[in-house]
Amino acid sequence: MRRLATMLYDLTLVFGVVVVAAAVFIIPYQLLSGQQQIDGVIQILFQVYLLAVIAYYYLYFWMRGRQTLGMRAWRTILVRDDGGELTATDALRRLAFAVITLAPVGIGLFWVLFDRDGLSWYDRLSRTRPVLLAAPRKKG
Repeated sequence: MRRLATMLYDLTLVFGVVVVAAAVFIIPYQLLSGQQQIDGVIQILFQVYLLAVIAYYYLYFWMRGRQTLGMRAWRTILVRDDGGELTATDALRRLAFAVITLAPVGIGLFWVLFDRDGLSWYDRLSRTRPVLLAAPRKKG
């Protein structure tokens, strides 16, 4: 349940980031072109831009602290199987395998219900894993 909550938290944040990124693209386009519709090559560029924004969100946080904002809220951190910090290659591999294994109705994530270590397909394939951090100590 923690993984699902983390994913939903991050998806909510990514949705907000995508809305802002879309506005940053669409508003100047409409003002400069005088057109309301985006089509053709511009539409493809717009879609690639939004995919890049989503990828950047995950890659940035995974490589700069090993936690997305959702992971931070739910006290999880990403590590490689050897316990080391993620490199750019590790983060890209994790993102690519997550997209591939989640695309068919999220089946790559449902694997955690059967995996002996509670890992998803993309955890296994990317050789990375989320680790629960200890609860902060209460002062007093």
